[in-house]
Parts: sequence; C-alpha cells; structure tokens
Amino acid sequence: MIITFELNGAPASARVMAPVSLLDVLRDQLGLPGSKNVCEQGECGSCSVILDDEVVCSCLVMAGDIEGSTVVTVEGLGEGLNPVQEALHRAGAVQCGFCTPGIVVTATDLFTKRPRPDDDEIKEALAGNICRCTGYGAIVRALRGLAEVER
Repeated sequence: MIITFELNGAPASARVMAPVSLLDVLRDQLGLPGSKNVCEQGECGSCSVILDDEVVCSCLVMAGDIEGSTVVTVEGLGEGLNPVQEALHRAGAVQCGFCTPGIVVTATDLFTKRPRPDDDEIKEALAGNICRCTGYGAIVRALRGLAEVER
C-alpha cells in the first residue's frame, strides 16, 4: 500500500508492504536519519517527531496509520540552527547526539505552544526523553535561558 502525507511541509509518500514503523519509513525509505533508532520501545524519545501537532515516538507509530497526516521531523524544523538548537549549543548541552534530535523536536514543540515555559513545564515536556551523556541540568538550563530571552 502507498501512504501519502505531509512531511516537513511538503507532500510525501511511501510504500508500506508489511507492518513497519514510521521511524523505519523516515530513515530507510525517505532518507531522514535525524530521528534516531535507539530503543524501539518508545522509552527513550530519540525518535520523537511531531505528528498532527503532537509529539510522538515514531518507533511506536505504524506507518500505515499516518495516511493524510502531517509529520515534522528534526530535519523539518528550519534551515540552520533553530532557537532551541542554538540554546543547547551555547549551553554545552549536547554530547553524543543520540538524544538530541528528540529533545530538539520536543522542546521546539513546547516553545511553539508555550513561548515562556517555566522549569516544571520544561521538565514535564522532556520527561519522555532519556539523555545519558549530557545530563538534564545543562539541557534544562539551556531551555530556561531560551525562555527568558525576549523573542
């Protein structure tokens, strides 16, 4: 079956021959490696995308279920570094990079919906993202700093 959907602001389609996750379609068929394939169980958040205005783990979404949907991946968040990426970079809140795409997608969604989140809102939004290298202190400090900036 061929599924059609909007991907990062443009029409997209993919051939789905068997039960396959959205993550696999993004990475293997559409050449978008930003969403990381880490746990395949929806526990780490490294594969987070925005599906119809909600952050989801793309490893848990069956590709056949996204017909007509809108998907935004880390690659679709704009040219160059977006404000979340800049804040994480400035604060040294990025190390190995496996968790980074999911954190960037999740935080970008948060700041889109809530431009000035407090620490509790930041922590709640990132609750589904696991980071083993950087630690959460630097990430939260970076996002707190972004929330304090007049944009």
